[in-house]
Amino acid sequence: MSEQKLAAEVRTEFGKGAARQARRANKIPAVIYGHGAEPVHVLLPAKATTLAVRTPNALLSLDINGETHLVLAKDVQRNTLKRIVQHLDLLTVRTGEKVEVDVAIHIEGEPEIGAVFNLEATTVLIEADATHIPETLTVNLDGHKIGEHVHASDIRLPKGVTILTDPETLIVNVFAPVVQDLGESAESGEATSTEGATASESAEAAN
Repeated sequence: MSEQKLAAEVRTEFGKGAARQARRANKIPAVIYGHGAEPVHVLLPAKATTLAVRTPNALLSLDINGETHLVLAKDVQRNTLKRIVQHLDLLTVRTGEKVEVDVAIHIEGEPEIGAVFNLEATTVLIEADATHIPETLTVNLDGHKIGEHVHASDIRLPKGVTILTDPETLIVNVFAPVVQDLGESAESGEATSTEGATASESAEAAN
């Protein structure tokens, strides 16, 4: 994953009012933390930052007053309706440093004809070099048969990546689709119709 370079400025005003004012000026409030240092509050350009954090675990290189800060986007807070980025939590990282992150599972290929599958876990926890975090981990289902499963231990990992999720965690379940027997359904409908007619006839007889 290549790093995205952004210019940042130190944030000096705080509170909801200051945050709203910053967003009106097309800037996103963010906080940088990690390595035991005091948190650093900054403002980032809204458009460039929004594009940079479209993928999870985005690696950002921030220029703050001429000093470079390498950070990982750990928490991206968005407006629930407009999906606009409102705030970022950024983790300070170093080249060669290992970090723990959740990575999405990507499915490719198709199981055998007549089989369907269900993705039981959409992400797994991994440990990887902060500057080489995979965007996704691929599970290929070509040739998988009904009744087969893919567990966390079956996922192929890029070099330098360790999976931390329990190896026995079920990721994909391949199974036969449930098909309703139309004959049984028709018989059931006829029985219901007959029962209804009998009840109606009984009511008329009573009258």
